[in-house]
Amino acid sequence: MFDALAKGFREAQNRLAGLTELNEKNIQSALQEVRRSLLEADVELGVVKTFLSEVEQKALGQTVQTRIRQGGQTHKVSAGEQFIKLCYDEMVRLMSHEGEVLDLSASVTGVMMVGLQGSGKTTTAAKLARLFSKEGKKPLLVAADMQRPAAVEQLQVLGQQIGVPVFNIAGASPLDICRAAPDAAKQQKCDVIIYDTAGRLAIDEPLMQELSAVKNAINPHNILLVVDAMIGQDAVKTARSFNERLGITGVVLTKLDGDARGGAAISIKEVTGAPIAFVGMGETTDKLEPFRAEGMASRVLGMGDVVGLIKDFEEVVDQKKAEEDAMRMMSGQFTLDDFLNQIRMIQKMGSLKDLVDKIPGMGNMLPPGAADQLDEGELGRVEAIIQSMTRGERLDPNALVREPSRVRRISKGSGQPEKGVSELVQKFLFMRQMMSGFGQDLGFMGNIPGLKNLAMARNMRRAMKGGQMPGMPPGMGMPGMGMPGMGFPGMPGMDFAGGAPAPRMKVLSKSEKNAKKNERKRERDARKKNKGKK
Repeated sequence: MFDALAKGFREAQNRLAGLTELNEKNIQSALQEVRRSLLEADVELGVVKTFLSEVEQKALGQTVQTRIRQGGQTHKVSAGEQFIKLCYDEMVRLMSHEGEVLDLSASVTGVMMVGLQGSGKTTTAAKLARLFSKEGKKPLLVAADMQRPAAVEQLQVLGQQIGVPVFNIAGASPLDICRAAPDAAKQQKCDVIIYDTAGRLAIDEPLMQELSAVKNAINPHNILLVVDAMIGQDAVKTARSFNERLGITGVVLTKLDGDARGGAAISIKEVTGAPIAFVGMGETTDKLEPFRAEGMASRVLGMGDVVGLIKDFEEVVDQKKAEEDAMRMMSGQFTLDDFLNQIRMIQKMGSLKDLVDKIPGMGNMLPPGAADQLDEGELGRVEAIIQSMTRGERLDPNALVREPSRVRRISKGSGQPEKGVSELVQKFLFMRQMMSGFGQDLGFMGNIPGLKNLAMARNMRRAMKGGQMPGMPPGMGMPGMGMPGMGFPGMPGMDFAGGAPAPRMKVLSKSEKNAKKNERKRERDARKKNKGKK
């Protein structure tokens, strides 16, 4: 999503590598890389000029401290890191908004959804209704899009899925439907009314007249413009046109999980003055999240989004169950059933590419273009293999090693090659062995629900066994997610076992190897001797 932007900022940082001062000469080469990446990402030209001017003004003449103390520790800081920090601050300023984005102060709040056809307006209305329901409010969806065929039926189906009532008057005009909606909301004791209005393929006068009439009739507290982020510069033009005629109060960017270049996210607030309220990252009704300028800026600069990642976990993880899974994993009792549940949890979190983008540093670890090659279907293939196993095989995967005929049966049942089944079992057994010896610091992962008690659990295991735990191979794992080494099924060069062959858990010295060799020789000689006696 932000590959072009992140690449430009990385190049800018590389140009400043090893420098201790930001001056007019070296800052221009870095700004040139940033300018190119911003324009490639469809950031509006005026916004690009403002951004570069502000960063240059703040950066010139800054002498970078090579060492700073923070939290009792000494950190090294380069000129490139100082430059990226200035870019981050300016980007947050461009996208951030003070105060609440939505006005929910009235006893019955009106939210008018506007936008062009194909932007995802109807789906976004349902997503917003689901979000309000989770916050304890009772929304009413109003199907006032009489222009697009089946728009009313689509909203009714979505409303049924999320348990939200949908109001419509068959054959009535959009204006009459919207006028009657407040009385319907009062009868059903709803406190939020979401109006799904009509759109067009392009902005025209009949569309604007209809929307203006609806606005004057219902006087909504909030007017949210739904914009397809994939249309690039046109997203900013669309936002400007709607804002001039209707006075929008916020923007919802959709399809940010697709091939969007991300420029609209940086431009819209500066051009229209209306803040980005929400971003849509998928098709299902749970894929709508409040916009956070800090998180978006971090992802644009290739630094991930820890807060967003933790929120994703909180959405799909049962904290108590995750803690139980982590304890079982550390004790070596983790089963393929547990692993299957974690695969399903990952699938609920959305696309692998979006998940990878939120992990700090992951973008820099992967080769260029690797994130775009993530195989989303790999999780489904792993799930098919595990579901083709018997209950006993899931509890004891070693049975598949002892009896290869089981592998052939599972291969036929899942439609996957026998080699794929065997590799899955081998990697799982290695993962379980490795995670049972987990002894590394979790870092920020300790904030993820279900992982907070791992340190305590590790100490308990040490006390119970009365010895030191075996160490974990290099690379931080993610217990409770089945992803040691931060790998994912389907990622080029990486997988859930860390993407490497299972290393030996103990390296023998030369004398130990000779002793083992002599012992095996004695055993062979003894067997031959016994055979000769018989």
